Amino acid sequence: MCRLEKSERKREMGSGLVKGGVEKHSKSSSSRMKLWMIRATTSVLLWTCIVQLTAIGETWGPRVLTVWPPCFNRESDTASAVVQDKVPAVPARVLPPKRVYKNNGYLMVSCNGGLNQMRAAICDMVAIARYLNVTLIVPELDKTSFWADPSEFQDIFDVDHFITSLRDEVRILKELPPRLKKRVEMGRVLSMPPISWSDISYYHNQILPLVQKYKVVHLNRTDARLANNGQPLEIQKLRCRVNFSALRFTSQIEDLGKRVIKLLRQNGPFLVLHLRYEMDMLAFSGCTQGCNKEEVEELTRMRYAYPWWKEKIINSDLKRKDGLCPLTPEETALILRALDIDPNMQIYIAAGEIYGGERRMANLAKAYPKLVRKETLLEPSDLRFFQNHSSQMAALDYLVSLESDIFVPTYDGNMAKVVEGHRRFLGYKKTILLERKLLVDLIDQYSNGSLTWDEFSAAVKESHADRMGGPTNRLVIPDKPKEEDYFYSNPEECLQTSSFDPLSST
Repeated sequence: MCRLEKSERKREMGSGLVKGGVEKHSKSSSSRMKLWMIRATTSVLLWTCIVQLTAIGETWGPRVLTVWPPCFNRESDTASAVVQDKVPAVPARVLPPKRVYKNNGYLMVSCNGGLNQMRAAICDMVAIARYLNVTLIVPELDKTSFWADPSEFQDIFDVDHFITSLRDEVRILKELPPRLKKRVEMGRVLSMPPISWSDISYYHNQILPLVQKYKVVHLNRTDARLANNGQPLEIQKLRCRVNFSALRFTSQIEDLGKRVIKLLRQNGPFLVLHLRYEMDMLAFSGCTQGCNKEEVEELTRMRYAYPWWKEKIINSDLKRKDGLCPLTPEETALILRALDIDPNMQIYIAAGEIYGGERRMANLAKAYPKLVRKETLLEPSDLRFFQNHSSQMAALDYLVSLESDIFVPTYDGNMAKVVEGHRRFLGYKKTILLERKLLVDLIDQYSNGSLTWDEFSAAVKESHADRMGGPTNRLVIPDKPKEEDYFYSNPEECLQTSSFDPLSST
């Protein structure tokens, strides 16, 4: 009996264990099923959200990724809009479309002279390359002139901007394709100077056939090679577009120029005086007014030392009376006073080292005590990278000259002319164009007592009333291109008028 009861208990216990195991297994399967359903539902919801966000990506996408709250309430959305308004939007740079044309060959260019002489030449060469349908190689800058500046194009100008901003006009490469580059390295290239002041038809009739024959032509002197006048309007306006838009200085030069301008503006208006009284200018021109005997001998030796300065024997007095010499610092002080330039005005000297130093600057410094230069406004460390790079230093002066309230050049060299034209383009900013031949005669009369100060001052003002950089027609002398007005000093085809906008397409 007892054995039977024990057997019954064991079967019941075994049956209970089996039933409990089944129940536990059933509960576990149910839990896993619920978990799977939750995960599946969540995945579907997330996928739906992603699809919806993708569908309205440009409208909601950036806001969801950067500022999540706007998705949920209007108040947060308004706050986000305020925050975004405070952050200036950076517009995407839109490149002009590439101009498609049959390439007739490649044009290499070696510029000569100082910064602004090379600047004008670059503008001319771009126009010529475009007209001939050739590929222009980024111009090589002069490293052998008096200044011996080792700067490359990309050290002064933003080369990438230069190339891309003009790609709808002309194809520009930083260097020749390898096969042609090797040919040039072997000396198998036609190198020549084009004829000065040539009409654009000269390049079509004389230069283009050479490019087509040799595939590469190297123009080794490029200053004043394109005529000032008589060119098609689209050529003239392209010269302006290169000068005023495509030739942008490097960010390093631009930033430092802005710093100088800011320092000047903190102290009120300022006048830029392009005082072209440096040693090279005086040696080249033979102008020695106010120099002592030793200085005259030094300047003469220097003139004979440079074989490309062809004029050797020069009568300084005659040249001065003809108005062909830069005004001296002493003469400049008299003229500024006669024009009633405020003695308290800042005078920024845009020039290299003035020949004769403080001795020659004494009268000007006495009349205008607020004389400054980039070297006095900036720390030596700011200009360290510009030392022995005269073109980069000239670029700083160029930027400051453009922004000045008044610009006064004492000689009509390349910088004076190009800055004059650029200031006209910027809205006819005041530029006092000194009539040196008349002025030296008035100065001599005042110095010998023939004129009183009031008479002298009145004569200077009257003679310059219409020489302040305002609108005027460019002087055209068909048979004497060297004597007519320079295109870049008055690019009237590109200036703001009622008939057309600057640089607009024709």
